[in-house]
Amino acid sequence: MTTRVMIVDDHEVVRSGLKALLIDKDIVVVGEAASGNEAVRLARELQPQVVLMDVRMEDGDGLTALAELHKHQPETAVLILSTYDNPTYIARAVSLGAHGYLLKGSSGDDIVAAIRRAAAGDSLWSREDLRRVSGSLPNHEPDVEVALTKRESEVLRQIALGLTNKEIAQALRISYETVKEHVQHVLRKIGVSDRTQAAVWAVRRGLV
Repeated sequence: MTTRVMIVDDHEVVRSGLKALLIDKDIVVVGEAASGNEAVRLARELQPQVVLMDVRMEDGDGLTALAELHKHQPETAVLILSTYDNPTYIARAVSLGAHGYLLKGSSGDDIVAAIRRAAAGDSLWSREDLRRVSGSLPNHEPDVEVALTKRESEVLRQIALGLTNKEIAQALRISYETVKEHVQHVLRKIGVSDRTQAAVWAVRRGLV
């Protein structure tokens, strides 16, 4: 049985390499996109069974596109394929419904096997992946209002998007030291101990 796959990456050489990898397999590449926004549009038209999605792209990042796909096409399995072994990205991918998170250094056999498993409806998340994301999160998070300032909310959103303190400082045009201070305030106010947990908290509350 043939599996219909769409490849989403802003580098043409990566898309071409993945297409070459899948030649002569029981997989057909029905389309490719260079951005998250394009991926969402094409997925509605092409109805792939599996989407291989990069994270960092212009004109719509992969995790935002994942949220849209999961909302409107929950039957489509999304595998994140990224250069970055970033716990915050992994946290968002888990929270937003991805079937798995692969690194671009993965072997061709591993990528093909992951596509087949995702098409069959299997989750590729290991216990280690899930432990990294939520190992120290409380089992129950009370639904209470947290009084974040406007700037703290902006910083939290940037954390959830996977930006470093330096990148947040550049994005918000504030100093690195100011960002560090805001991050500490945010973690304390929402009751978590690290940035990955903060990302999960933000995703669960629809802030990203």
